[in-house]
Amino acid sequence: MGITECRRRNWVPNSARLDYIDLTRFASGRGSSHTTNWVCRLSTTTSDGWTQTPTTARLVLADGTVIAGHGLGATGSAVGELCFNTAMTGYQEILTDPSYAGQVITFTFPHIGNVGVNDEDIETSNLAATSGVKGCVLRATITEPSNYRAMRDFDDWLKERGIIAIAGVDTRALTARIRSKGMPNCVIAHEPSGEFNLDKLKAEAAEFAGLEGMDLVPDVTTGQSYTWDENRWVWPTGYSRQENPQFHVVALDFGLKRNILRCLANTGCKVTVLPATATAEDVMARKPDGIFLSNGPGDPAATGKYAVPQIKKLIDTGLPLFGICLGHQMLALALGATTKKMHQGHHGANHPVKDFTTGKVEITSMNHGFTVDADTLPAGVEETHVSLFDGSNCGIALKDQPVFSVQYHPEASPGPQDSHYLFERFLEAIRERATVTAK
Repeated sequence: MGITECRRRNWVPNSARLDYIDLTRFASGRGSSHTTNWVCRLSTTTSDGWTQTPTTARLVLADGTVIAGHGLGATGSAVGELCFNTAMTGYQEILTDPSYAGQVITFTFPHIGNVGVNDEDIETSNLAATSGVKGCVLRATITEPSNYRAMRDFDDWLKERGIIAIAGVDTRALTARIRSKGMPNCVIAHEPSGEFNLDKLKAEAAEFAGLEGMDLVPDVTTGQSYTWDENRWVWPTGYSRQENPQFHVVALDFGLKRNILRCLANTGCKVTVLPATATAEDVMARKPDGIFLSNGPGDPAATGKYAVPQIKKLIDTGLPLFGICLGHQMLALALGATTKKMHQGHHGANHPVKDFTTGKVEITSMNHGFTVDADTLPAGVEETHVSLFDGSNCGIALKDQPVFSVQYHPEASPGPQDSHYLFERFLEAIRERATVTAK
């Protein structure tokens, strides 16, 4: 079964009449003004040459738009915010990144799942939690895995993790729509019979409140403290264990990715992870040399209601502090700035960022739908990094303390490794403070 066409038609042989519309025409605003059904036909050969295999999945947008395709992964339905990711590799890491909680991901790269999955490329640090991502949208159907590291089929893995997928969608047109109109709320549904209650799905999509004001961290944070000593993956040996750590870092888990923990361990730091609800007193009781604020999902202002007061206390300790993604946004809130929702967000592995502290440009991995409003940064806080795509804030630092953060993901996984230096910068801040304290 393969994709044969996705074009405008007024009739369908041997099936019920539907409105068909070319996705590109819809995205550019030249399509029908009423509610439309987007259908990518999946080819099949039958005796009469016309009977088609029924589509088994639907993606329903909040405006009533219905996109039909071939269902994969888990069955059922899920509601979330629809975004797109431009990375060409690393779909397993993307789908296990806790920062995607509450979202449905459209992959712009057409071939997803062709290298299968394995047990190493998982970014979820809390394995007891369900997958935060609600679903994924694919251009081509999943092929048999072809990679020496593959341990299982991608479709089976999606079922196991409860992730709904739809294939056969014109993801270019869908991405163009998101870019022009913003990230819509949606429902993704998979039903093997091909029978759907579209009125119910449309209502669910329209009634979803969206991610603004939503605290999703409780769904992905750890339930208890633990330590971490695994280093970054190195070919061909894979992962190794840390030996003789020199310093101690306490990480607050707002949806922590595993490769962040590996990067911290690689610098020679023992890492202790605490839940998002840990207090400043809980952190300091572990006697850390440095403090880390992790990535995570949802609205930083919502999570900040309980996290920001604790972060303010941690800043006052004078210890080196480093934040990434949601940790960056909540650090900004703690320092007096504000955050805001983005039109389409930044999701991909090719985002250029300029580091004002060095004048260099790095290619980064990003995943965020909220951003720090640089115009609200108070005196004493400098903007250290900026996106060269849209000029949005990508980094801040206190001028008189070893406190800094970045919006993007220096640990990558997936993505380029241009920004690994930030973990060394954090280590250097810890080392300098330890030297001063020793004197």
